Formats: sequence, C-alpha cells, structure tokens
Amino acid sequence: MSRKAIFREEGLMPLLEHIGELRKRIFYVLIILTVGLVLGIIFAQPTYNFLMSQKPANTISLHTFSLWDGIGMYMKFAFVIALILALPVIAYQLWAFVKPALRKSEQRSTLKYVPFALIMFLIGLAFSYFVVFPLAFNFTRTISQHLNLEETYGIAQYFTFMFNLLIPISLLFELPLVIMFFTAIRLVNPKRLRKMRRLAYFIMVVIGVMITPPDFISDILVAIPLIILYEVSVFLSGMVHKKQLAADAKWEAEYGESYNKV
Repeated sequence: MSRKAIFREEGLMPLLEHIGELRKRIFYVLIILTVGLVLGIIFAQPTYNFLMSQKPANTISLHTFSLWDGIGMYMKFAFVIALILALPVIAYQLWAFVKPALRKSEQRSTLKYVPFALIMFLIGLAFSYFVVFPLAFNFTRTISQHLNLEETYGIAQYFTFMFNLLIPISLLFELPLVIMFFTAIRLVNPKRLRKMRRLAYFIMVVIGVMITPPDFISDILVAIPLIILYEVSVFLSGMVHKKQLAADAKWEAEYGESYNKV
C-alpha cells in the first residue's frame, strides 16, 4: 500500500468514528424526545388547564376553526414538554461528543454546565410568558380595538402565537451556558467576545424587534435583557478563561521545565 493511501485511510478512520459517535448521540436524543412526547401528551391536559386559568386566556373565548385544532394543540404542548425534558440530555450528549477532545480538568469543568441548561431555559420561559407574551398580546388587542375589529380567537392561533414567542426567547437564555462551554473548550475567549460587542448588541436588538410587537417600549423591554445576557456571558467567559490561564501556568510550572530538558 502506498504512503498516500495509508494517509487517506488513517484520516478516514477518525472521520468515520466521529460520524458514528455523532449518530449514536443523535439516536439517544431522539429516544428521549420520543419518551418526552409520550409524557407530553399525558401532561398536555393539565398544562392546558393551567394556562387557560391564567391571564389573558381567562379573559377571552377561544374557538376551533378546524377539526385538527385540538390534536394540533395537544402536539404543541407535547413538543414543548418533550423539549423541556430533553434539554439536560441534549446538553449531556453534546458534552459526551466533545469529551474525547478535552483534558480531564476541562471534562469536569464543562460537565457541571449540564444541569443549568434546564434552569436557564425555565428562567427564559418564565420571562417570556410573564413579560413578553402579555405585552405582545395586549398590543395586538389594542390594534384590533383601534380598527373596530370583532375579536374572535382560534385556539390554534392563540397557542401558536404564544409558543412562537416563548420558545425562541427561552432558548436565547441558554446563551451564557453556551458561551461558557465554548470558552471551556477554547473556541472563544472574553477578548474576542468584547471585540464582537457592537455586532452582538445589534443582533440582540434585531432579535428583540423581530419577536415583539412593533412598539418602542416592547422592543426595549426585550432587547435590554438580551444585551444583559450577553454581558453576563462575557463576564462568565472571563472567569472561565482566568481559570484556564491559571491551570496552564500551573502545568507549565510543574511539567514545562522537565519537558524542555527532555
């Protein structure tokens, strides 16, 4: 076998191993999502009853305009519940996929982020439901009343409108964990994040404008927390980076001199 063929084979094997490992991790995620969907269907009714007892749902009448609206509503609730249950598993599978490329200390430091994936998502869910959603809903009602439109709300439209706000904002609240994880595996650092600050602010403002009603107050109320999230991410990235530098200096002091002698 020629040297070129050997190099091709040696390069191909790690690639195939990575693809096989990624496929295994995706398979685990699909399993937990399937289990989550089953549990989601079971808990869809209690969740629906709770949300219907809260404002603004308890102040309006919801209607169905299609035979599929009820089934669609159940599946929306099932998907959201499955996503909440699967988040820690997804975070763990991502960690497990990159684990072989990490040092022992990096493996331990990144593993502790996994439980916080669910916590940050729930914080984002609470913020989007209790702050952003009422603002968006009341704004649309105000416009309808201003135009003298008769308000008739479909159940599918109501929950689609709600989930289209809740899910993206809740996922954005994972930003600090994502940044800390990328810092821990040395893909980003606080210096690079500070250089990207203007671009990041612009992106946060654009996101805030896109997911809120077209009024200045709603845009600011969403954009400011997103910008704060980015700054928190930069701060946490700095803490992780300082620990990395300290660990590198300690390793250099312990092993660097002996390594140089060899």
